[in-house]
Amino acid sequence: MATTLFFSSIAQFLQIYLVLLLIRVLLSWFPVDWSNPVLSVLSQLTDPYLNLFRSIIPPLGGLDLSPMLGFFLLQFLAQAMTRLAF
Repeated sequence: MATTLFFSSIAQFLQIYLVLLLIRVLLSWFPVDWSNPVLSVLSQLTDPYLNLFRSIIPPLGGLDLSPMLGFFLLQFLAQAMTRLAF
């Protein structure tokens, strides 16, 4: 019972973080003021994770593909946690 709760909580956290990443990536396509307190918090929560992948996959012609790798990894982990929970 406790392990089910643990793994399902981790999976839920990862799903929420995936949504935050999606919002961050979508907002990067528009001219937004990142000094806005809400956007600043979003940036502080997501940029360290994305920077891990930016060092692996540099931008190609102005297109940053690193979030794709980040999304794939988080989605894989979330699915693994869900499977472990049940």
